[in-house]
Amino acid sequence: MVKPVLHESSLAVGVFDSGVGGLSVLKEMLNHLPAEHFQFVADERYLPYGDKPQHEITDRVLTLSNWLRNQGCKAMVMACNTATAAGANQARAVHANWPIVGIEPAVKPASMLTKTGVVGILATTNTVASERFKALVERFDPMAKVIAHPCPGLVELIERSPMPEDAIEALLKPVVAELLQKQADVIVLGCTHYPFVAHLISRLAGPGVAVIETGLAVAKQLKTRLESENLLNVGNEHLPSIERVSFFTTGQPEAFKSKLVNLLGTAWCNAQVQQLDV
Repeated sequence: MVKPVLHESSLAVGVFDSGVGGLSVLKEMLNHLPAEHFQFVADERYLPYGDKPQHEITDRVLTLSNWLRNQGCKAMVMACNTATAAGANQARAVHANWPIVGIEPAVKPASMLTKTGVVGILATTNTVASERFKALVERFDPMAKVIAHPCPGLVELIERSPMPEDAIEALLKPVVAELLQKQADVIVLGCTHYPFVAHLISRLAGPGVAVIETGLAVAKQLKTRLESENLLNVGNEHLPSIERVSFFTTGQPEAFKSKLVNLLGTAWCNAQVQQLDV
């Protein structure tokens, strides 16, 4: 029997992050691209990326992008700000004809939204120190003063299951207070883990401060790229989300599944998570 030839548009999109942060982006992509399938890799053995040497993060970016492409993925989303800052250029150089969507802090919309002219950005130490981030900030410097604040330890707390909200709030309180003292009226979440604590940041900042995340912007960018490459899947849009994602982790599958359910809800209780050794 001859197997039917799959059109490239029906292939999955590869997604990776150091851990569960990329789930905030995956959630937006599942909603915005209802027919797409995804292969999601949580590189938990190397978590967190935020304090690793740049060359080590770049190595992981290239290792995971090679694996996802060998899996037959039609495109890749780097659902990690630190990985994008460290390795997006290198990944695009290696995979020149493969759509790769990275993620960067939403400095442009924040610059257009601020009334005080001051924008705060919460990010990992490595993102703040990267040349890519510095260039992004400089690009919008005439529009707003950007204050970047690293949040060491925050990713590790978000990765706990269940999340220790009291400890997270205690870590965030002085950080948010400092941004408010400097007149920031917009706070950009510059790490894909941080949307899972956006409610705490909003509560600490108060009603006069906007909190911006980038998951939806990435989903829209992916859709634009897929359309331009004639790779957008316009097939069955009625499959439940759980049937459209294959999960892999370089850490412990059961531990990742516990965090997945805690963060995205009980609809994911039957998700299958496979061990990945790369």
